[in-house]
Amino acid sequence: MISPNLSAIFYLISGVLFILALRGLSSPETSRQGNLLGICGMIIAITVTFLSIGNFSSGIIYVIIFLLIGGLIGAFIAYRIPMTAMPELVAGFHSLVGLAAVFVAISAFLNPAAFNLGSPGNIKIGSLIEMSIGASVGAITFSGSIIAFLKLQGIMSGSPITFKGQHPLNAIILASIIVLIFLLCSTQSNSLFWMLLAVSFLIGFLLIIPIGGADMPVVISMLNSYSGWAAAGIGFTLENTALIITGALVGSSGAILSYIMCKGMNRSFFNVILGGFGATEQSSENQNKEQRPVKSGNADDAAFLMKNASSVIIVPGYGMAVAQAQHALREMVDTLKKNDIKVSYAIHPVAGRMPGHMNVLLAEANVPYDEVYELEEINSDFANADVAFVIGANDVTNPVAKTDPQSPIYGMPVLDVEKCKSVLFVKRSLSPGYAGIDNDLFYKENTLMLFADAKKMTEEITKNL
Repeated sequence: MISPNLSAIFYLISGVLFILALRGLSSPETSRQGNLLGICGMIIAITVTFLSIGNFSSGIIYVIIFLLIGGLIGAFIAYRIPMTAMPELVAGFHSLVGLAAVFVAISAFLNPAAFNLGSPGNIKIGSLIEMSIGASVGAITFSGSIIAFLKLQGIMSGSPITFKGQHPLNAIILASIIVLIFLLCSTQSNSLFWMLLAVSFLIGFLLIIPIGGADMPVVISMLNSYSGWAAAGIGFTLENTALIITGALVGSSGAILSYIMCKGMNRSFFNVILGGFGATEQSSENQNKEQRPVKSGNADDAAFLMKNASSVIIVPGYGMAVAQAQHALREMVDTLKKNDIKVSYAIHPVAGRMPGHMNVLLAEANVPYDEVYELEEINSDFANADVAFVIGANDVTNPVAKTDPQSPIYGMPVLDVEKCKSVLFVKRSLSPGYAGIDNDLFYKENTLMLFADAKKMTEEITKNL
């Protein structure tokens, strides 16, 4: 048994470690250190929580058993999951955080005495408010994350699903959640509590289904924020300082990241929160673009263009991740550098369907950090570059985002690849990207399509170089 004062000190230490972890994760150079600090903080928090339990009942053995089972499953999934499936994994884990918050709220509502919250029908009002908000946000996080997972996995269409009166319906349901929380606090009725959960699960589905595939990275970030606030709300119910601190950090950092991404993609922050943005229809012009002729080439053509270039900009995307071509790409770049060709990497904020996805893949291949540039830093360089090598990126290079107001990605800043003297576009086919729209870049005069697996094509280019 550890004293309350000592446990508070250790919780504070774990909170500081979590803050330092976020600071470390903000840069590729310090990300490993940040990850380790986060792990240490969580180990301290879990250990102190166990030591803070006064009487170790027989039930504690079940907690340890399920903790071990969950930890082993999580470790197995993390070890086996490919980097291409990381967005789906994040969405899936967010759903579990939300569901955990719901289960804790149900336990506290049905057996408040076990949590020192009073008795059934006579729960402290403050605790009931915290519990209701935590349960509601947790339910929204769970159902919304399930839809995000299904869309990212391809089980459900990435296209927006809309219907007439969708926004007024969402507004009515959100208002009903507030009314239900008020009535629940007044009556402490069991039926109202279950009704609140049901309505919250429903609005989670409705908020995410109208969001198109191109905007899914922002949704993942926002759901991350929701999961944090759900955990923080339940932390107040359990009077657990570590859970409050951790939830607040996750919630606030997720909201800040969402705001930054919305700004970077020219989206409304409030539309993200309320759901339903990115749901415009494609223009008929875009739907027929695939019938236009394109210029295609092979590895020898690509090697010839690169050999005679003075500067090359690499634009990686989800296709590179699927093909696991980052190591082959690094070998190709090393060969180019030996021929005194300047090479740099252009990273779009949401390339790969998740913030930082491409940065992680390039770091895995030991690409020097000083060669990797974000959109704002490198976009002006395309006009002066000889060759742009687009390997698996699609929506983030689509010029239609700047020209077609009817496009789902209209207004989203994209990499100005078309301004390069020559564009080499590695792709398996002319199929549209995750946003479900055709790419104007395929049909530009200066674009040469390289139809092949990204890894195989890159290896062939390196041989020809």
